[in-house]
Amino acid sequence: MAHVLEQKLEPSCLGDALTARNDADNLAELIPSLPVEKRLVPPPADMQRRQYRGYWFPEWHLSALAAARDHFEPKPTDIFLVSCPKSGTTWLKSLAFATVHRDVHPPSGREHPLLHKNPHDCVKFIHTIYRQPVDVVRDIVEAYPSPRIFGSHFPLSLLPERINGDGCGCRIVYICQDPKDVVVSWWWFMRTYLPNPEQVRFEEVFDLFCEGRTGAGPYWRHALEHWEESRRRPDKVLFLRYEEMLRDPQCNLRRLAEFLGCAFSEAEEKAGVLDAILELCSLGELKKLEVNQSGNKIKDEPMMNHSFFRKGVSGDWINHMTPEMAARLDAIVEQALQGTGFNFGISMPQ
Repeated sequence: MAHVLEQKLEPSCLGDALTARNDADNLAELIPSLPVEKRLVPPPADMQRRQYRGYWFPEWHLSALAAARDHFEPKPTDIFLVSCPKSGTTWLKSLAFATVHRDVHPPSGREHPLLHKNPHDCVKFIHTIYRQPVDVVRDIVEAYPSPRIFGSHFPLSLLPERINGDGCGCRIVYICQDPKDVVVSWWWFMRTYLPNPEQVRFEEVFDLFCEGRTGAGPYWRHALEHWEESRRRPDKVLFLRYEEMLRDPQCNLRRLAEFLGCAFSEAEEKAGVLDAILELCSLGELKKLEVNQSGNKIKDEPMMNHSFFRKGVSGDWINHMTPEMAARLDAIVEQALQGTGFNFGISMPQ
């Protein structure tokens, strides 16, 4: 099978794209004419993926992006948590929300929002907000506690300049994971919302991922954009690796807090605030909560809350992927990133 996205990415070619206007075209009008991918797509029709500026997204994500470009007004204190799906998004949202709002919501409190709301309800995706009517969106955004934290699966090159531009005060936190683990998580996730989960073959999901045609893909290009920008603007873009966060959660939570301008004080460390946040946001604790075992994250969408909690480990790919498949994906990623200076590293099975 041909892999349309196996080409080498030249160093800084994606960073250069960020300097151009990324919201000049009329995206809403373009959507029906964009290349389409219909494999492993659940109903309704706007879930089918379209390719826009090199990335594949569900149609409704692109419609929401068009609305955000027209109406979103960022504040200098805004925080964007960015990722490709299935890369540690839920954990990052939980940690950032609990850290930023710890004065209002102490992590050991029984009424903490994360005990009663799914993390994706505490930190909403920008595309889920802007799929709604403008007046509804206005009320949601105005009610957001400050500093506002938003989630996004859009790469920097697609976000409005008001968010990603050099003169913008917004801070961006990006998280990535070994692509082999990501594709396994994609497969499990698809099985939770497609009509016939037993017919969702891992090999088919794997092929889609290798072609870069899963949501927000190609994965390696998405990660490269943010890695390059984190090197160019380290004060505005923080690049995190899921495996490193698992190995040393305390150190990485401190990094996150410092980057977001709310570093832990010595008194907080001694009082166990950092450890309380890590416990509150651990997959094991979140997974046990009733709110994360039932209900829909997004009304009228097929994704259920429990879909966002699986194992939370690195190296699980070895239980699902043949050595030949792993070598194939590694080769695709290595070729695509050749010469950029970026790599995902190797996730050793645990």
